[in-house]
Amino acid sequence: MSHFFAYLSRMKFIRRWGLMHNTHDENIQEHTLRVALIAHALATIRNQQFGGQVDAQRVASLALFHDASEVLTGDLPAPVKYFNPEIRDAYHSIELGAAERLLGMLPESLQDAYRAYLIPDPADATLRELVKAADKLCAYVKCLEEGRAGNNEFVAAERSLMQSIDAIELDEVRYFMQVFVPSFRLTLDELG
Repeated sequence: MSHFFAYLSRMKFIRRWGLMHNTHDENIQEHTLRVALIAHALATIRNQQFGGQVDAQRVASLALFHDASEVLTGDLPAPVKYFNPEIRDAYHSIELGAAERLLGMLPESLQDAYRAYLIPDPADATLRELVKAADKLCAYVKCLEEGRAGNNEFVAAERSLMQSIDAIELDEVRYFMQVFVPSFRLTLDELG
């Protein structure tokens, strides 16, 4: 018997933004879907607009598992996770250990198929760069949504994330910011 998918189904219980007041609580399961959708979009934009040749389906699959270890570790708030290099490095080790534990829950015959999704493979560095960018974009969109709902709790996070996104040197990220992000500031009626 394998507990792998039973654990993954608990992603819906892991709340994000734990130190902040939210108008809409976000869990890692819904966050993961949004990251997968945007990561796929970034890969597609790279391929269609900027002459790239990345596997958009693989990028989306990597995104589906990017926070999987949090079913064992929980979601550590960024101010804690990045407080200093020692905490950041220790938490990275904890996440890697959790990913290895999850991988070990799979039947041995499936472990190789899931290894690269759970444990970063250097061969996927370019693809994971798109997942990381999508993760930042999702956090930024969350800030926009909270601000639109009148929640000023996310103002500083929005500014900080905007600086992080501006520092990402990927044309597809700039394209996404220009073409898709403005719509997140609109109401349903304005989306028409």
